[in-house]
Amino acid sequence: MSVPHERPLLLGVRHHGPGSARAVRAALERYRPEALLVEGPPEADAVVGIAAQAGLRPPVALLAHAADDPARAAFWPFAEFSPEWVAIRWALGRDVPVRFIDLPAAHTLALRDEADEADEESGQEAAARVDPLAVLAGAAGHDDPERWWEDVVEHRADGGPDADPLAPFTALAEAMTALRERHADGGHPRDAVREAHMRLRIREAAREYDRTAVVCGAWHVPALAAPATATADRQTLRGLPKVRTEITWVPWTHRRLRRRSGYGAGIDSPGWYRHLFTAPDRPLVRWMTAVAGLLRAEDRQVSSAHVIEAVRLAETLAGMRGRPLAGLAETMDAVRAVMCEGSQLPLALIHDRLVVGDDLGEVPDTAPAVPLARDLARQQRTLRLKPEAAERELDLDLRQGTDAARSRLLHRLALLGIPWGEPVRSRTANTGTFRESWRLRWEPELAVRVAEAGVWGTTVESAATAKVEDTVVAAARLGEVTALAERCLLAALPDALPTVLRVLADKAALDADVGHLAQALPALARSARYGDVRGTDAGALREVAEGIALRICVGLPPACVALDEAGATEMRGHLDAVHSAVGLLAAYRPGERWTAVLTSLATRDSTVAGTIRGRAARLLLDEGRFDAAWAARLMGLALSPGSTPRDAAGWLDGFLSGGGVLLVHDRQLLALIDGWLSAVPDEAFTDVLPLVRRTFAEFEPGVRRTVGELVRRGPGAAGPGAAEVYGNGFGEGLDAARADAVLPTLRLLLGAGAQVGHREGSSA
Repeated sequence: MSVPHERPLLLGVRHHGPGSARAVRAALERYRPEALLVEGPPEADAVVGIAAQAGLRPPVALLAHAADDPARAAFWPFAEFSPEWVAIRWALGRDVPVRFIDLPAAHTLALRDEADEADEESGQEAAARVDPLAVLAGAAGHDDPERWWEDVVEHRADGGPDADPLAPFTALAEAMTALRERHADGGHPRDAVREAHMRLRIREAAREYDRTAVVCGAWHVPALAAPATATADRQTLRGLPKVRTEITWVPWTHRRLRRRSGYGAGIDSPGWYRHLFTAPDRPLVRWMTAVAGLLRAEDRQVSSAHVIEAVRLAETLAGMRGRPLAGLAETMDAVRAVMCEGSQLPLALIHDRLVVGDDLGEVPDTAPAVPLARDLARQQRTLRLKPEAAERELDLDLRQGTDAARSRLLHRLALLGIPWGEPVRSRTANTGTFRESWRLRWEPELAVRVAEAGVWGTTVESAATAKVEDTVVAAARLGEVTALAERCLLAALPDALPTVLRVLADKAALDADVGHLAQALPALARSARYGDVRGTDAGALREVAEGIALRICVGLPPACVALDEAGATEMRGHLDAVHSAVGLLAAYRPGERWTAVLTSLATRDSTVAGTIRGRAARLLLDEGRFDAAWAARLMGLALSPGSTPRDAAGWLDGFLSGGGVLLVHDRQLLALIDGWLSAVPDEAFTDVLPLVRRTFAEFEPGVRRTVGELVRRGPGAAGPGAAEVYGNGFGEGLDAARADAVLPTLRLLLGAGAQVGHREGSSA
């Protein structure tokens, strides 16, 4: 029979410890409390019942955020092996009331804001904080606090049916009491406020229930057991700042349980700890078996003999090191030696997949959530886009309805500042406009981003539309507006386009800077050209794009005059961007006008920088507007003695940038460059060498090698008529026998009976 109003049972634990979790479960089974008190925000009392539902699967976290500013948020994570989670599930399964007793999130978030304003003081406090595990491990003669804790707690056996399950908590409380007597708050001044609130909540529960159990961090146990009056505790809490908060459950990941993820009570090896907690027996054998399965899946040769030998080696290492059970260090050393043949590379995979793990929790639909989060969850189910903690790539074919809808969702989330997906280069052979590739990874912090974006609307589409309209009105530069216009088309937000187009037309009409117009045109041209791929009417964008292109055609030539080196380099970049954009608008008016602009720039005098003139000439040559003889004439003028060496080097840089295959096929151009470079005066050579070297360094290795070979042959081999003699730079004439050797394969590719034409001088 229970004794009325017993002193509460204080179970001090380390957050996220499998040994602590087992000990808590055994202690609760023995003590059988009438109420359970857990370290956590009291606002969670309203949602703790959801933890009993089958749809809630750890790792999960309590998310509390300011109602008027969701970005001000805090998390309280729970893993399957967290002592608090085990205690909560134990209590809910037996209809035992569960209450959270830590400082309310309303105060925690407000105090955090004050701490942010005093970063310097916070840094000094952090430097002075005491690590209880390090102190206890040092007192025990261990230099590794983590290993010491694992040996005495996490790897501790149950001790049999006659063992006292409360003994570990009594010993830990005594150790923490000694630490608190020596180090006081240990550099945690805010703990006094938290502990005052905990004591008040414990007193409330003690008045209602005869037997209560408290699960909290072991550091707090001495303060909660110390004599203190309710009046003093209330005085400590008086005048605390407060904000209105909302709380819910959100999925968490094993990766975010790691210490370096930013969560203060994190752990280094959540996957390993989960294994220790869930393995029914022989945890070392089961772990080695899992490692072997992973390595086999990666096509490594691992047999059952490897598993047996690795287990023996790990146990031997544990015995030599004086450990009660082989820990993670011993298992990884054994795996490296036996299964990985001493290689460190497979260990990175094992650490990522097993030691840390990719587990992502689940939260049922009954959990409180903002309407935007519910709409997002609905679309994720409809589109079969399940959030996953592991990074994966998703290839989309926009001609398929489901893939197009997935693309729209990801683009809308990106506009809302929810970076679930990141666009990447397509892995498929077809790199056309019907293909998209994304790299997806769901991080717990995205739940905060979703809550924060909820102020813009109740659905993903309406919220993205409102966010775009607000952003475009505040945009300062024309390029920002055109980028938003393109993203609107990608995200299929037709309701936002009128506002975007209105702002775009206004800014384009008032902006006379050719550089700004050139930066804005590419995104508009892509939108106008490819908008209809996604079923969006881009006619209005096309009109604006054509208007900007025509204004660039008028303003670009005078804008290229008298530029310094930095300005000329920047303008050359604009030239390339506009050329690509006009190519997308080639079916419309700007095409011929742009050709005239490039021609005027290519044939201008030295008032236009050489890099711009050379680039214009190369673009015209690549488009087939002029032949190689015309380009050779321009190069001859640019490299003539009348041009300064630096201007001539700039012309070469502009002309050859992007590839030097042209020099392999056109010996006349190569001879001109060779002759010019040989004639550069000694006093100017040092000045132009870096620019020329940078130009040739951009060539493919094979092109550089071939050009070097052609130059080595000397001027005779590089003369104007050499192309006919030596086969366009690939050798001294064609080998007819080698050419004939490809004919059977060619006929096979073209089909039986295919006729392959002959050219004079070659059977091919």
